[in-house]
Amino acid sequence: MNLTKKLFSYIVAIAMIFTLTAFAGGAVNAANAKPYTLKLQNNGKTTHTFEVYQIFTGDLSNDGTLSNVQWGNGVSEGGQTALGDAAAKAEALARSTDSLAAKTFAEDLQNYLQNGTEKEVAANQTASIGGLAAGYYLVKDKASSQNQTNGAYTSYILKVVKNITATTKLDVPTVEKKVQDTNDSTNETSGWQDSADYDIGDEIPYQITGSMPGNIGDYTSYKYVFTDTMSKGLSFKTGSAKIMIGTTEVTGKFTEKIITNDDDSTTVTWSCDDLKTAGVGLTPTTKVVVTYKATLNKDAVIGSAGNPNTVNLTYSNNPNKDHEGETGKTPDDKNIVFTYKTVVNKVDQDGTTPLKGAGFTLQKKVNGEYTDVKTFTAGEDTTFTFSGLDDGEYKLIESTTPAGYNTITPIEFTISAKHDETADEPKLTELTVSKASVGATFTPNTNEGSLTTNVVNKKGSTLPETGGMGTTLLYAVGGVLVALAAAYIIISKKHEKAE
Repeated sequence: MNLTKKLFSYIVAIAMIFTLTAFAGGAVNAANAKPYTLKLQNNGKTTHTFEVYQIFTGDLSNDGTLSNVQWGNGVSEGGQTALGDAAAKAEALARSTDSLAAKTFAEDLQNYLQNGTEKEVAANQTASIGGLAAGYYLVKDKASSQNQTNGAYTSYILKVVKNITATTKLDVPTVEKKVQDTNDSTNETSGWQDSADYDIGDEIPYQITGSMPGNIGDYTSYKYVFTDTMSKGLSFKTGSAKIMIGTTEVTGKFTEKIITNDDDSTTVTWSCDDLKTAGVGLTPTTKVVVTYKATLNKDAVIGSAGNPNTVNLTYSNNPNKDHEGETGKTPDDKNIVFTYKTVVNKVDQDGTTPLKGAGFTLQKKVNGEYTDVKTFTAGEDTTFTFSGLDDGEYKLIESTTPAGYNTITPIEFTISAKHDETADEPKLTELTVSKASVGATFTPNTNEGSLTTNVVNKKGSTLPETGGMGTTLLYAVGGVLVALAAAYIIISKKHEKAE
């Protein structure tokens, strides 16, 4: 009887052991089978289509350690053979303290990826992929999805998945275009801004500033191309460009190309295939600065339409494939140069009737002295347009006066203008004559960029004709003088006789 009880107890114990073992094993399998969620956080400026691949699978502990590692379903059989033992590969990655090792491993995987899950995530948004088994996952951008956008590919992201967030590792550079404004009359020069005004014929200083992405260290090479387009009224001054990184000139590292477009605008590019060979260490705070000059030419647009100039930056945007030519491109950054005109209407003294026969010279005060801007000779014209002027102090001189009329006193006046100095689309907001000689008035038209004035000539005095009162008056005066002379002679003779 005791033997039977002992035997029964052994059977129960063994059964319990098997039951507990089975339960424990089931618990581990259940834990590994638990569906996890991977959140994808897109910190970029463009929508991204991400691909997620399971590289390793295994047992996941509470502290995030993945053990009993095997190849995941995201790696093809050919890849598993080529890449070797999964556990050994995972152990080597875990031991490495060099981030380059993980990047190299991710690059090696590219030819063997399969069974990816796609997820589109809008800019600055987060999306989730659920139902994932525990494992080691690769997150990457879909091929060609960021080419020629104002975006960049994320550096490869490798994550051990439980419930976790993968944040994009990307950044893009920026570019801005500025112009400097100078008043010739006051010798005042502005800082770098988005608008200016100049005379036709003036040289205009420009500045372009490009930045670096925050993850510039992830790139082994970095393409960098400025594309600057000037409207028809601007002529690029060849040889004026200078490119600096900090205090180091790198002009020679860039190739300059000048193209005249079908609309007579000009496009200049400065390109460097690999900025990392420029001999200057690139960091996220590095700036590349281009300065150059252009001349406001005879085709310049007068008024509010102005003479725009735009720039954009083409840059490497895939740190995972530096040498395959994928690039991003920034939006255009714009600035504008304005120029104006003064319109002089020559009228008779009634203030409305056009008067022929006048000639005018317009002068501008430059460095304290007035210099000629333009002269119109006398002829049949009664309207005189002085185009291509900027703000400053001017003097209008009547160089030829119509016959029979009095020459005007020179008219001095000051052109003043206001335009957006910091704006994406700079506008001409105000055009006036702030100071003018007494009696001179100017009518402004901001859209046309014009300041119009009427210059009045008054007739000279009419002298009496021969045979009129003037002749009679002369005769009377002459008679008096003759009488006085005769009296003088008679008196003189009497005085002589008395002696």
